[in-house]
Formats: sequence, C-alpha cells, structure tokens
Amino acid sequence: MAETRFTNDHEWVRLADGVVTVGITAHAQEALGDVVYVDLPAAGRSVEAGEACAVVESVKAASDVYAPLKGTVTDRNDGLSDDPALVNRAPEQEGWFFKLRLADAAAFEGLMDEAAYRAFVESLA
Repeated sequence: MAETRFTNDHEWVRLADGVVTVGITAHAQEALGDVVYVDLPAAGRSVEAGEACAVVESVKAASDVYAPLKGTVTDRNDGLSDDPALVNRAPEQEGWFFKLRLADAAAFEGLMDEAAYRAFVESLA
C-alpha cells in the first residue's frame, strides 16, 4: 500500500516503488475554486525540491505547484488537459499532476503525515 505525505504548500505525495505521485490537496482545490487549466511538467525534466514545476489556474487565481522533493518527472496526468475539473472532483486520486522518480527516497520521510497536515491546516484558520 502506498504511503501518503503532505507539504506545507498543500501538495500530497504518494510513494510507491521509489516513485511519488504528486497532486494538490482537497484543501488547496477548495481554496482555488473551479479549476479551468493545468500546465504540467514534461517527462524527463529534473526538478529540485521546492521548484515551481506546474501551474493550476482556477476562476479565482493561478497558483504554482512545487516539486515536493528532488527527482525526475517520469509521467504526467495528460487527462487534466481535457478535463481540468478532475482536480476538483478527485484532487487526491485521479486528479494527480505528475510522478517523480526520487533522487533520495529517504527525503520522503521528512514530509508531514496526515495527522500533522490536518493540524497544519487547522492552524491556518
């Protein structure tokens, strides 16, 4: 079973076999409103942790999506081009953005677990 962690930029990160799947949290998509466009990184692109590598646009605003960890993009969810509202309908499942092969799999452990993320979100209210 894949383990999920979270960033303070409201991305979720799910690890399976040295590759993480990245998307935005339900909290983030609720704050954005109706998503109308997503720009994703190309497969093969190397990214540093914290680097802006995708953009999500909604009726309210445009926001960067940051690489949660250092790695190389292995895949992207091209289905979001045709149906960006999938991010609203299933932000932590089918609405994923991209996948990364991690440069350092141990870095995943430094991200927040679900309880820590929930506490972080509550602290923002």
